[in-house]
Amino acid sequence: MDRSGGRSDDSISRRGLLKAGGAALLVPALASPALSQGQSDVIRIGHLTPRTGFLGPLGEFAQQAAQLAVEEINAAGGIDGRKVELLAEDSVNPQTASAKAERMIQRDRVACLIGEINSASALAISQVAQRNQILFVNTGANSDALRGADCKRFMFHVEAQNTMMVRACGRALLDKGLIKDKKVYALTADYAFGHDLLKQAKKFFAANGATVAGEDLIPTELTDFSPFLLKVRQARPDVVICNLAGAQITNFLKQYSEFGLPFPVAGFGFDLALAWGAGPGNFLGTWPIVWHPLIESPSAQKFVAAFKAKYKRPPENQAWGDYTATKIVAQSMNTLKSTDSMKVVEYLEGGAKFDIYKSREGYFRAWDHELMQEMYAITALPADKIKNPYDIYTSTGPMPGPNESLEVLATTRDENACTFPS
Repeated sequence: MDRSGGRSDDSISRRGLLKAGGAALLVPALASPALSQGQSDVIRIGHLTPRTGFLGPLGEFAQQAAQLAVEEINAAGGIDGRKVELLAEDSVNPQTASAKAERMIQRDRVACLIGEINSASALAISQVAQRNQILFVNTGANSDALRGADCKRFMFHVEAQNTMMVRACGRALLDKGLIKDKKVYALTADYAFGHDLLKQAKKFFAANGATVAGEDLIPTELTDFSPFLLKVRQARPDVVICNLAGAQITNFLKQYSEFGLPFPVAGFGFDLALAWGAGPGNFLGTWPIVWHPLIESPSAQKFVAAFKAKYKRPPENQAWGDYTATKIVAQSMNTLKSTDSMKVVEYLEGGAKFDIYKSREGYFRAWDHELMQEMYAITALPADKIKNPYDIYTSTGPMPGPNESLEVLATTRDENACTFPS
């Protein structure tokens, strides 16, 4: 999921990111590398994701999973017989992400870029990728704007957009009777991701008869939630909606448990690592998730077993995103026998389907490059039902259901228009 940074407007500002990355713009673009060029026996993949700060724990899962995927790809023969090398860097912030993406393309001659969690950084990387005509697969940034006003021809999205997260969790909350004719109190991370998520949440509330009884914007550096929890206690809502991000969610859940508030908790953006960080007894509520390690498909369980064997813990959804993106890229290049980014873009736009470690295959929509896939909503288990520190939730079945189109949770063209630059 995206736990993005940037300005506090609904869309992500291009102006600030272009200004910050101005020095990088002076470097001339190079053509995408292709297998036929024969310049190297190694195909390099650039991996950028936050490894420090409040998104760092998620970035660690991402980097580990991408490395596992590369090892498996090489064990199976690489890409058209050539070894794959992963160049992994801490993206830190949008300015650093832009500079490192440019360096990976120009100096290291990577075949593609994979990763990111922060939406503003993902936008910065996408601008570099578009200018250099290099494939970029976003694995963790959720902003609807990245698939709409800020979409790019060379950017694809394995991660679900905010609207898909809201609608997936919303189905579960409607089933629990927590939305229709109910009062909600929203706590939202005060930056681009939070603002975008709140915007989509309010659309859902309005469409389903819920009333916003209160709302607060929470600074990303905040660690003491007690002033806001006192306001929640006074408001007495029917449900508390937590649109926070990264370590914010872990801290909030721990303090919410300490306060002993009786109101149900839910949220529209989530990463399973945050539940594990809160721990049994502190993890509460219902949340959307793009993937989790209890999915029973054979390929999912093979991935879980491999990750556990290497890292001594199960993978979570961010790990799934980077693992899946790396495998999709390698499969596409092997099919095409080329690393040429334009050929890969056209191949993905053509409706190619992939095993994405769920019950149904996924594919990218041609008009916005969003991966069409199943989603889930998880709910915390009662303390007496928990048997280990990781299996602390129960999950809905996949959404959309087996008889529904994979596109029913995603935005339509009318809701989130994307026009690729020429």
